[in-house]
Amino acid sequence: MQKNLYLRLFFLIGILQTIVVSYPALSQGAYIPYDREYYHKIERYEILQGKTNPFFNTGFKPFRRDILAQYLDSLAENPTVIQSKSDQFNLDYLSQDSWEFSKRELLESRKPFLKSLYRRPGDFAHYEGEDFGIHLSPVIYLSGGTETGNERNPARLARGLMIRGSVDKKVGFYTYLTTSEVFFPSWVKNYAAYNGAVPGEGFWKEYQSDGYSYFSALGHVSFQITKHIEIQAGHDRNFVGEGYRSFQISDFSNPYMFVKFNTKVWRFQLTNLWTQMTADVFYNRRRPTDGRYPQKYFSYHRLGMNVGKSMNLGFFSSVMTDKINFNYFNPIIFTRWVEQQQGTPDKVMLGLDGKWIFRPGMELYGQFALDEFVFNEFFGIDGKGSKRNKYGIQAGYKYMNALGIKNLDLQIEWNQARPYTFQEKVTHQSYTNWRTPLTHPRGANFREFVGILRFQPLPRLDLNLTGMYQYFGADENAGINWGGDLLKNRLENSPTGLFGNFIGQGVENRVIQSNLTASYMLRHNFFIDASHSFRRRTAQDLSAPESSNFMQLAFRWNFVRPDFNF
Repeated sequence: MQKNLYLRLFFLIGILQTIVVSYPALSQGAYIPYDREYYHKIERYEILQGKTNPFFNTGFKPFRRDILAQYLDSLAENPTVIQSKSDQFNLDYLSQDSWEFSKRELLESRKPFLKSLYRRPGDFAHYEGEDFGIHLSPVIYLSGGTETGNERNPARLARGLMIRGSVDKKVGFYTYLTTSEVFFPSWVKNYAAYNGAVPGEGFWKEYQSDGYSYFSALGHVSFQITKHIEIQAGHDRNFVGEGYRSFQISDFSNPYMFVKFNTKVWRFQLTNLWTQMTADVFYNRRRPTDGRYPQKYFSYHRLGMNVGKSMNLGFFSSVMTDKINFNYFNPIIFTRWVEQQQGTPDKVMLGLDGKWIFRPGMELYGQFALDEFVFNEFFGIDGKGSKRNKYGIQAGYKYMNALGIKNLDLQIEWNQARPYTFQEKVTHQSYTNWRTPLTHPRGANFREFVGILRFQPLPRLDLNLTGMYQYFGADENAGINWGGDLLKNRLENSPTGLFGNFIGQGVENRVIQSNLTASYMLRHNFFIDASHSFRRRTAQDLSAPESSNFMQLAFRWNFVRPDFNF
């Protein structure tokens, strides 16, 4: 069977090579790493215009550099989106990040270093020729802070290198390498200790008894194989939806190996994703150790379509399995039907997402992810709280230039997931990767409200106030399963029966958290961040609430600002 698999892979690679070599030259860029604040600057343009953009579907992230550059070029003289100095600065900043694909005349560096370095503001060094282009930039993050009640002051040091480019204008590539040592705030440290995994990272080592050390290696290569079809293979994260959170795929878990097909024709965009993920990890004295970790495989298909000029809908199906099944490689077929025909117990989910820009500057968005559904138990009087009705739902609202104040953006979002959603009765088939949730950080059995206020009073200054309220049910001990921990089997150690399951069951927890951040761009992609976080958690088994204040100062260069809002 393994030999047959290798033959199929070699056959597929040969076909792709033939297509890539024979097809006329198409501009091809690498993908831009997903960063909430960076992508917000992109997405606010179409909300201000009051219509979806025709260049790409924002429901699946990240975006490709060359396509984004075309979109930004189309906005250069648009007074609807360029209303202030900050708007013009953002457009130039985003275009400068992908300058080799822009047709605009973008300024070069006024004083290149040693005449050959930093000739462009966004590149430490670069070369652009007819057949080959490469861009190199350093990656640095240095932070230090203090937290009440934490014996160790939170801090982080990360350094590395980012490389991107293209070959023959047909193949795009991207590599990101960093090594880090970090001491987390208390709630992040507790989360990592409980799961045995650092959120967003993979294998880690102990650092000075209560810190973490890890190496990050991300990368991908992409081919534009026809005018409408592109393939990408890499080791990275993806994100689906318009919200702060996602119930389909989020950027919270460890990066994973994937192959992705994007097919865009007219108003439709079909995205097919096949991945290999880490099902579990072996530990020695509570530390990851050597061994062949068990793997699992995730197949995801989403059809997005523009409806009219201001609405986009996406329909998805996905399946998680503990072994390779070639039936799931079909990019068109309905995976639920395949799973039933095979008689497999694989984890299948269905759902939709959408957005509606109902007026310029305002957008409604949402998601619905269905794990399991029984009609009679959902609507019947005797079926209240059925364990077989499991789903996650999201509803959100965005308001650009709120109350007529330029560059003041408001976002509010509601998320909830019923108990036992994303869990599975078969080992290694839950929606997790490297012992962290693949979707929402809280897993399931929760309700959450998130509010975000972004303000850019000066071109180089960004202010962000994020508030979060969570209500969730936790387990009393490791042997009990109230339906929130995705690492547990949904059929084992459950204190409830088939009915009577409601959000918040178990140990009731309430969390209130706020985060205020000021980011100033000293030079292109080099920021200084000052932030303050307040967190208050109340649980049934606590005689008094747990509260903490966390203050931090950070310098970052080509580094995504860490998010501790979970």
